Amino acid sequence: MNNSFDNLIKSEKPVLIDFFATWCGPCKVLGPILKEVKDNLGDRISIIKIDVDKNQQIASQYQVRGVPTMILFQEGKQLWRESGVLDKNAIIKIILEKSNK
Repeated sequence: MNNSFDNLIKSEKPVLIDFFATWCGPCKVLGPILKEVKDNLGDRISIIKIDVDKNQQIASQYQVRGVPTMILFQEGKQLWRESGVLDKNAIIKIILEKSNK
């Protein structure tokens, strides 16, 4: 999983990783918001959900201590991270500001 994860975040296209857990209430709220973000930005972004319970190695590598945590990557660099739920417009604004797309 780690190799494919590394390849994923090296993409020229911005990649938003949503670290979540199935038991997490706010994560369930964030899911539909991220779908709207994807619908809005389309091919300009990849959004990947990572279950911290199934991918503990990656979660600990990125020091994810609370869920949901979103981390924005582009070309292997971490551009932004935030824990908690943000609204669609805030997430879109951050993606457009932080990435070079």
